Amino acid sequence: MPSLAKARAALDRGEFQLALELVGDADRCEEALEVRAAAAHGAGCFEKALTAWEHLYAVRLEAGRDAEAAFVAATIALQLLCDTALMAPVRGWVVRAERLVGEQPLTPTHALLAGARTYERFLCGDPEGAREHALLAAELGESLGVDVATGLGRMALARLAIHDGLVAEGIELLDELALWLASGTVEAYPTGMLYCELICAALAVGRLDRAREWTEVMERWRHGRAYGALHGRCRVHRAELLRISGPAADAEREALDACAELRPWMRREFGWPLAELGNIRLRRGDLDGAEEAYLRAHEHAWTPQPGLALLRLERGDVAAASEMIADAIEHPGDVPWKERPPFGELRRAPLLDAQVEIACAAGDVDTARAAAQALEAIAVRHRSPALDAAAALARARGALLEGDPEQAVTAAATAVSGWFELEAPYDAAAARVVLGRAHLSAGRRERARMEWEAARAAFARFGAARREAAVVVLLESLAAPEQAASDPATPAAGETVVLHRAGDHWRLRFRGADHVLPDLKGLRYLERLVAEPGREFHVLDLVTAESVAAGIPVLDEEAKAAYRRRLAEVDEDLAAAEADNDLARVALAERDRQYLMTELGRAVGLGGRSRTTGGTVERARTSVTRSLRYALGRLAEQAPDLGAHLAGTVRTGSYCWYRPDPVSALTWRLGPDGD
Repeated sequence: MPSLAKARAALDRGEFQLALELVGDADRCEEALEVRAAAAHGAGCFEKALTAWEHLYAVRLEAGRDAEAAFVAATIALQLLCDTALMAPVRGWVVRAERLVGEQPLTPTHALLAGARTYERFLCGDPEGAREHALLAAELGESLGVDVATGLGRMALARLAIHDGLVAEGIELLDELALWLASGTVEAYPTGMLYCELICAALAVGRLDRAREWTEVMERWRHGRAYGALHGRCRVHRAELLRISGPAADAEREALDACAELRPWMRREFGWPLAELGNIRLRRGDLDGAEEAYLRAHEHAWTPQPGLALLRLERGDVAAASEMIADAIEHPGDVPWKERPPFGELRRAPLLDAQVEIACAAGDVDTARAAAQALEAIAVRHRSPALDAAAALARARGALLEGDPEQAVTAAATAVSGWFELEAPYDAAAARVVLGRAHLSAGRRERARMEWEAARAAFARFGAARREAAVVVLLESLAAPEQAASDPATPAAGETVVLHRAGDHWRLRFRGADHVLPDLKGLRYLERLVAEPGREFHVLDLVTAESVAAGIPVLDEEAKAAYRRRLAEVDEDLAAAEADNDLARVALAERDRQYLMTELGRAVGLGGRSRTTGGTVERARTSVTRSLRYALGRLAEQAPDLGAHLAGTVRTGSYCWYRPDPVSALTWRLGPDGD
């Protein structure tokens, strides 16, 4: 079979797409199914890979080779575990494999099953069950040479130690695991998956030092080695850390690239990069973009909190923000996920941090105090620099609300120092804003000015134009009334803006200052809008029809068939859970079923026709909106006042326009003649 031999050779070289094309879909022999599964996995065709594994399982089962079929079933369970977060199908395949191995002597299949059971229990909120299986997985994996089982067992033991408050012990276990991965003896797929888990564990407990170290290692490792979803997962971690360190524009680019790479892979877990995209856009001040990302994350059964509550606060709806965050704390998301702590106190820490900020905005002293105390208790039990800094800022906010500016100064200064040491400029700037308020409350206007000036500069460097503008307002409030009245922060009618493209860049002149911007598509759109103030441009007038792809199916036919098979697996698991009166497992299975039904409902329209992810107009609207927002953000980084003006006068959607009010009507000079 020359084509199969060529496919195997391409697979061995890591040329996954070529191998997939060479092996085709017709051949159902075992070797072809093995090659198809591995090639599809590497090429990012997740459902095709699972379908091939399922066919291979059926072939071996029909041939009466139970031990080999059990190994395939255990492999399918691990694939589902790592990339879908659908626990009912995971349990179904584990049960199939366990029935087939029966009382046989220990084999690599037993190690795989112990690893699958470990994380199934961990993600479903059963720490003791997870610990029992983790010890077995680590032991069997090491003795039988099954890397993925060894790694999952050791990783779970480290995360459980952190959950128990033994942070130093847990970090030590993670360090040992990282050294093992760095040895180069571990297979590629478990290496990438475990690097991702290392970073998740470090971020969950606020150990930014380890998260940065391991993200850089994973970034270097993934080139030439990673395949499947591992590239995209690494990008999400880079986006998470750039959200902390800045610049924000780089963070958003990584998050968008991660979403593009992970869409063929993740289903429910696709909410993870979407929620992170929302977090980044919120910090940048792109409230509409943040809301879009959060709501899409919610559609994928991924909680967008505390980001969505903080977005409501940013929009001025304090009541909605308070209600949202209280509900999130009372009913924390219990959908299985590896990227956040699936249970325990640590998953409440970011929610409590947000609740303090929201409660202070609402003037709710009791709630602010209780949330700050709860966050402090978590920081004491799970000691880390990031948790300590967050708890200090919560204390500062509460003290300021209760009228104790000196205590607020002490706590806020601690938070500023902590976030500065962690190289987290946005968070340090947010703490400086509180510190400035505390100094002002104590009568020290110049100290307040110093903190706010430092915060303004930090927000500007980070790319948080909205926060920068808010600090400018605070600084203006310190000025004498006559100074404030003459402050030219808002562009005045008759002022001139020169904007034109020169080769591979744009030149901008405003208030005597010259700026250079890259050749962004959004600036080309902006040029058309400001050239005709008030005119409404349909998005298809701003982009060519050729640049907008036709709608693509939400789920392809293979994915829809796989989802229907998983529904049957969920129903089996649900029946077993009901027979055992296992209410927690029933609840999880019902959520899996609802998720799959929702996804299929979104994918299938009237008469059974496939729905698509938006046609030409919708894709154009999304593309134009994103490009314009990004360009305006870059412009605001160099000319904040002009950026603030455009943020309030440029509208996006199916129709876009620039519509300034007469007070702030600028004169735009476009093209090289503008000089």
